[in-house]
Amino acid sequence: MLVPLTWLADYVEVDRQPETVADGLTSAGLKVEAIHRPGADIEGVVVGEVVTITPHPNADKLALVDVNTGLAVLHIVCGAHNYRVGDKVALALPGAHLPGDVVIQSTRIRGEVSEGMLCSARELGLNDDHSGIMILPPESPLRTEVTKVLGLDEVILDVEVTTNRPDAMSLLGIAREVAAINGGQVKQPDTTITPAA
Repeated sequence: MLVPLTWLADYVEVDRQPETVADGLTSAGLKVEAIHRPGADIEGVVVGEVVTITPHPNADKLALVDVNTGLAVLHIVCGAHNYRVGDKVALALPGAHLPGDVVIQSTRIRGEVSEGMLCSARELGLNDDHSGIMILPPESPLRTEVTKVLGLDEVILDVEVTTNRPDAMSLLGIAREVAAINGGQVKQPDTTITPAA
């Protein structure tokens, strides 16, 4: 069973490191097989807003894109064309780390400086789609880490629940175990039903 720690925190206080929570659950008889951090391979990728798009003077298939990070406007050379002015995009800043041990640097492409890279979902390791760059929700705040916007900053425990522990086959059941281990209180969900008028 996959247990996101932010979801677990809705039912019990989780103020310890994920490894400590996992060790406690394992000691209580619920084996934690793995601790997943989906965005662990992504660092330095932030929300940017496309300000201008102009053709590359030396390459027909490339564009020069000015992207506002909230602190500065960066000049990016991009080969995708699925975005428009005003779109929020995933911008890998110089020094950013992507899955596969890729490190982004400022570089010169066909005579134009690119101060980072606009990322597709495949470059972020999310899926195999590389048909264009990833367009983020319009309400995404500038300069925010993309892992936070996409929920990739979550820590997820992979808990093996044996058949003799049906009481632990839900988030509330895991919360009871965590409360028992830490001496905390379980926050019961609101189950009141309002009759229809």
